[in-house]
Amino acid sequence: MKEEISRVLTMVEEGKLDKEKATELINVLQGKDQPIPLKKETSYLNKMLKIRVTSEQGDNVNVNLPIKLIKAVLKVGTSIAERIPEAEKYVKDINVDLLIEAIENEVDGHIVDITSANGDKVFVVIE
Repeated sequence: MKEEISRVLTMVEEGKLDKEKATELINVLQGKDQPIPLKKETSYLNKMLKIRVTSEQGDNVNVNLPIKLIKAVLKVGTSIAERIPEAEKYVKDINVDLLIEAIENEVDGHIVDITSANGDKVFVVIE
């Protein structure tokens, strides 16, 4: 038990753990308290949809959008970006139905990973 407590104190010194959490952990190790959950439950709607587009011509796009916003926007309409001439070339190959399905099924991780013949890349992830 001394070894575990020593590890907790080392984590405090390294800034990996705050004093309150360290106290709770030490109490648990000494049997003075009930175990605490170390992993916080994160609501799926609090995650982010991240879109990365990298083109060989240097036209790079990085977008981070909350899932809550995406869900609301997809319900309103999916064809808005296709009607904007400058945006059409970026969204024409993105399968919006796939995104809607991923959100409804709470998919986590990589959704789209495309590299075109001319080196353009599209990457979509939920995390």
